[in-house]
Formats: sequence, structure tokens, C-alpha cells
Amino acid sequence: MRIIKDLVRALAKILLNKDTVAYELSDESNYTHTDHLHIKLLELIKQGNINEAENLLFEELDTKNKKYIELALDFYNRLSNLEDDFLERSNFSREEIEQGLKAIAKEMGVLL
Repeated sequence: MRIIKDLVRALAKILLNKDTVAYELSDESNYTHTDHLHIKLLELIKQGNINEAENLLFEELDTKNKKYIELALDFYNRLSNLEDDFLERSNFSREEIEQGLKAIAKEMGVLL
């Protein structure tokens, strides 16, 4: 879990020039595409559909838009906070979280 947290922090620093990452929704009357995507990802995580959520994240990923990067890092940070038994029931693992973070880094041209 610590490796994942360290990866999230390192990527936040490199890609966003931030020490931490937490996606924040816009004003509800002005939701952006990333806001709607964030809500959908949270819903899928809650339902235990983490693989589906990750697939959606990569389908929608726009590497030129910092909000998508922030969204992606927030996504993996949230997954890292889930209990192991929830991840297992959701057919997902900490290794997959790490692999997803590395894939995001690669998409952004950051080699880890």
C-alpha cells in the first residue's frame, strides 16, 4: 500500500506540481465531463465494478488535460484506500492498482 501511495505522490508532483491529489467537483450547475466521469467512477467502485471503472478511465483519458490526470491519480489513490477483502471480492488487486498507475505514467511520458 505504501508503494502505491508513494507512486501517487510522485506522479502528482511530476505531472501536476502538487504534493497531494484529490479530485474536486465543480459547482453542480457547471459539471464538466471529468466531473461526470468522476461520479461514474465512484459509483462503479462502490458497486465493486473496479475493472469496469478502470476500463472507462482509460477510454476517457485525455493526457493533454490536467483534470483527467488529477482524476486518474485520485482514482488509484481511492482504490489504494480500499480494504483487501473488498478488492478481492471485486476481482482486483493492489498489484493491478500499481500497474494502472504505471500505465498512467507511461501515457504521460513518465518512465518509472
